[in-house]
Amino acid sequence: MAVAHYGGGCQCGAVSFEADADLDQTIICNCSRCQRLGSVLAFTAREAFNLKSGEGNLSEYLFNNRKVHHLFCKTCGIQSFAYGEKPDGSSMVAINVNCLDGVNPRDLTPHAYDGASA
Repeated sequence: MAVAHYGGGCQCGAVSFEADADLDQTIICNCSRCQRLGSVLAFTAREAFNLKSGEGNLSEYLFNNRKVHHLFCKTCGIQSFAYGEKPDGSSMVAINVNCLDGVNPRDLTPHAYDGASA
């Protein structure tokens, strides 16, 4: 795979987005949040992400260093993406691949990230 265009969103449809992402570069993280959510994450530049609907229906959760803005739908509770920064300070979006239309994350080979130790 290479960078491709995807659509996605929450379970109830209140939040929807489009993004360009490389699903060959996905990760699973063992931090206290990602492990409980079962997230498979793909990262993309903020400019390659377009929130189509639901901005007013998002709630934010911050934890640990409070640098990643975990956003979830107020209606169904699904966290389909989060905003943050790369180590170089550039804006990025962490997309929960489980929320992409037409993608089966179990067909991917995500890399393990030790977020519990970070």
